[in-house]
Amino acid sequence: MKVIILDNAQEIGKAAGQLFVDAVKENPEIVLGLATGATPIPTYEYMYKAYEKGEVSFKNVRTYNLDEYVDLPKEDKNSYYTFMHEQLFNHTDIKEENVHFLNGNAEDVDAECLRYDEELRNAGIDIQLLGIGRNGHIGFNEPSEAFTKTSFKVQLTDSTIEANSKYFDENPMPHYALTMGVGSIMTAKQVVLIATGKEKAEAMAAMINGDVTPQCPASILHFHPNAVIFMDKDAASLL
Repeated sequence: MKVIILDNAQEIGKAAGQLFVDAVKENPEIVLGLATGATPIPTYEYMYKAYEKGEVSFKNVRTYNLDEYVDLPKEDKNSYYTFMHEQLFNHTDIKEENVHFLNGNAEDVDAECLRYDEELRNAGIDIQLLGIGRNGHIGFNEPSEAFTKTSFKVQLTDSTIEANSKYFDENPMPHYALTMGVGSIMTAKQVVLIATGKEKAEAMAAMINGDVTPQCPASILHFHPNAVIFMDKDAASLL
């Protein structure tokens, strides 16, 4: 596990964004696993600005997102489908058919998760981007008694609902989501995790200095052969 501590979120966005831009330039058909939330926004901004400058093309890149809310229309302003288009896809030349999401509105959730897992196995994620929750979750893999394996429907914890409900000002926040499992995340050739802000400090301390345990799902990255962790000084303040 390689740990990189930088001054602030913008510095991390630049460093992580450059990592992704360089990877796309090296392999224009790269497969990326992508995350949502406030943390990766500076990274996505760096990536699409590199495209706007003519430095990189995303037209042959394929992406697979970590998770999606259940029973939230994909056109809703708070869906992760909408988030990814507003924060990255709409600003680049990526092809719509090359972006992939779990369908949180599927009639048969189990069949949908099996479908997504088969796509992930066939595609093979080259780089998986992650954030981390205040309770150490990655994707929507909440603290539990065992590490999850494949995609599944999860009931969100109170702390996750509290952290995300600020974005839902009209409709109540969904209490369920579909997410890649920890096992699926760990199959990526490289994992890049970003953490910013003091509210993530306890989770980062538990992840880096604590035991590898499903009570802190992100701690599994100790076992990944190529994990890069970007933190700002606030997130690293308890190390």
